[in-house]
Amino acid sequence: MAIEDPTTHANYDEIVTSHVHLEWTIDWEKQSVHGTATHTLKALVDGVDNVLLDTSDLVITGVDVDGKEGTFALGPVTPVLGAALTVKLPSKLSKGSTVDVKIAYATSPTAVALQWLDKEQTAMKTHPYLFSQCQPIYARTLLPCQDTPSVKITYSASVSSVLPVLLSAIRTSPPSDGPPHAGKEIGKDVVTYTYKQPTPIPSYLIALASGHIIYKPFTPPPGKSWTTGVWAEPVTMDKAFWEFSEDTPRFLAKAEDVVAPYTWGVYDLLVLPPSFPYGGMENACLTFLTPTLLAGDRTLVDVIVHELTHSFFGNGVTHAHASHFWLNEGWTTYIERVLQGEIHGPAERAFSYILGAKALKEALALYKDKPKYQQLVIHFEPGEDPDDAYSTIPYEKGSNFLLHIERTLGGLKEFLPFIQDYVKTFTGKSITTEQWKTHLYGFYEKHDKSKIEKLDSIDWDAWFYGQGESLPVEMEYDTSLAEAAYKLAARWDQAREEPVEKLDFASGDLANFNSNQKLAFLERVDSLAPLPAPHVRKLDALYAFGTNDNAEIRSRFYSVALSGPAAPDYAKSAAEWVVDKRTGVKGRMKFCRPLFRSLNAVDSELAKETWTKNASSFHPIARRMIEKDLGLSSTA
Repeated sequence: MAIEDPTTHANYDEIVTSHVHLEWTIDWEKQSVHGTATHTLKALVDGVDNVLLDTSDLVITGVDVDGKEGTFALGPVTPVLGAALTVKLPSKLSKGSTVDVKIAYATSPTAVALQWLDKEQTAMKTHPYLFSQCQPIYARTLLPCQDTPSVKITYSASVSSVLPVLLSAIRTSPPSDGPPHAGKEIGKDVVTYTYKQPTPIPSYLIALASGHIIYKPFTPPPGKSWTTGVWAEPVTMDKAFWEFSEDTPRFLAKAEDVVAPYTWGVYDLLVLPPSFPYGGMENACLTFLTPTLLAGDRTLVDVIVHELTHSFFGNGVTHAHASHFWLNEGWTTYIERVLQGEIHGPAERAFSYILGAKALKEALALYKDKPKYQQLVIHFEPGEDPDDAYSTIPYEKGSNFLLHIERTLGGLKEFLPFIQDYVKTFTGKSITTEQWKTHLYGFYEKHDKSKIEKLDSIDWDAWFYGQGESLPVEMEYDTSLAEAAYKLAARWDQAREEPVEKLDFASGDLANFNSNQKLAFLERVDSLAPLPAPHVRKLDALYAFGTNDNAEIRSRFYSVALSGPAAPDYAKSAAEWVVDKRTGVKGRMKFCRPLFRSLNAVDSELAKETWTKNASSFHPIARRMIEKDLGLSSTA
């Protein structure tokens, strides 16, 4: 095959890793993970005489090839791709033959994949904390590897630390349900943790976390062979267990009913400190979660539906490289909403599309000057950072595309057999958009040829490569759950000319609204002309949005407040909220990036001063993106 992934140095068209064994020690003083990575590689062609691996910010100290000292060289460092590690093989390999390459190395304290937190940045405030985020191309800062989703590997690991260790794999020792840290003193005694991941995964799903964390199991439905539970800091455990224990097992069981059996053995959650830059990360066997989901009322727990759906779309069927990222996120968002319809009813499924439409509109507008990032399928140039294109577009545009296909074919009943066959056919593989489309046509050619004409009616190029701030098809959704929110927003819009003291609104206006309906209200208000400052202050006084502990609601209110005349009244409180020392920074990029962009438009000096003072508390990935947003990066 020809190399397609422009974000890797690896010669994976010639030789490919099948398994990696990791021997790691976590050095908390030096903020480094050091040890070895042993790759078992298989030649795909005759005459292979070297192995090219991706590295970035790694210190390579030695290489062995089949147990003997080997020769290696590091290429020049590039800003996005890092440096290629070339390992010379002692003799040319024939097709099908294997070789073991063992690399001794250490990570850097500035590794993008790793965030080292001081104890003050944790909930317990007693021990430091470490966690990784390897997606999309940062695994190369954690270990030398073929850092492309085109390559899927199994891995095993032995990790020594004075603090408990978690990996995106199945723990073999000490047992998860045993005493924390094998009964040893946390923070003092070294314990070695061993793991195995027998299911092949892309490199971006290799994940590491270490800190003062404990485990509590959930109760799976009868007859299930998998286990599930939550990891968290001790002071967070009660909140985390209450928030997720009731719904996680039934969500996973429902996903099995609709999609396919869950084959990973373990589905655990880890509630991270607040600097985690995403809502969740679907690391195999261990979903990483932001603490902003701990709303205290289970209103944000549907994020779990999204992350566990990745077990089938992304972790199971994987995109070949960044150009096809929508195959991960578009499919996952679409199936997440199918499951919401099964669990909560069809109106809830439609409501999720309504809420997502605002985020999609904002993302498409954000890229009006970089229109190729408005596409579903994006051609990346060598050295181009795929994170520059990261937005809700692959999620929302992708899921709407699949909904359009569903409707074109005649409904979910007609589409679901293909979905199940798609997962069965491609689980364990990495594919492109063209492969997916070919399989779609092939399925209906075999099972129902009458659907081919319907598929032909779809404007495929408009969906895959279309640019602009609207979808190729105007999508309509059931708005029944949004009507009350829309009516209330319309009342505020109509009252904009009235003196604030004569407004007839009351705090009870929201008495029958759930959190999503409150979001729908704020999003509709945000889509209208900005309200006068006194009206925004009144709205806040009545509905207490500016003090709401639900981060989704609070961030959307600040979007309303900072978009018009009320901005000077709320800029300071918004800045204080996003870097709150009491509850922790709002490191989730869904919240912090839009807020800093809004602040920068209102009060650039305040935005930059707030950021500069607090940047070190945010994850390296978030730092890179926000500094570009604020014009503080050399590549902005």
